[in-house]
Amino acid sequence: MSEFIEGFDVIRRYGLAATFFGSSRPMLHDDSYVGAEELARRLSQKGFAIVTGGSSGIMQAANKGAFEVGGASVGLNVSLSEAQDYNPYLTEKFVFDHFFVRKVMLTYASEVYVYFPGGFGTLDEFFEIVTLIQTKKLRAVPLVLIGREYWEPLLSFIEKTLYEKYAAIDKADMKLYTLVDSIDEAYEYITKNVSC
Repeated sequence: MSEFIEGFDVIRRYGLAATFFGSSRPMLHDDSYVGAEELARRLSQKGFAIVTGGSSGIMQAANKGAFEVGGASVGLNVSLSEAQDYNPYLTEKFVFDHFFVRKVMLTYASEVYVYFPGGFGTLDEFFEIVTLIQTKKLRAVPLVLIGREYWEPLLSFIEKTLYEKYAAIDKADMKLYTLVDSIDEAYEYITKNVSC
């Protein structure tokens, strides 16, 4: 219970926040890394605190973008049996013992959620938040998926299989997220749809 209290104390410090999700695998010169760093830099300059899982890869890139322009750069990490180090670009960090508590903090921390390519964890975080919005357990906020090549196969499955074949979701559910292919598109969409 104390993790929840302490975690909420951390996230309440920031009025406007963007949470970034994506691969934790190091990819310093990858387009996704460079893009996450640039988008976080620009959002930070608009007053957004940048929130991530605090580790490497996309998380590090986003934190670096905010950190280098003097913005709030928050890492919400989890204690694992194999050491998961914090990246060096954090102005505030918090470590959780349990994934589910960390996920709650990442879920309720932001006015926008930004998704770059990633693995099972990234997909889990996407489906968790889109489900919470779909079921009205979380207020509707922008979910921005960056990278058409990565996301289109999944979105096609959602449309063709979940919606058309099985009627397992409504057509409106496919409007809960926005797919963009550039950092400029992402930035424009976010600043247009979130009061800065």
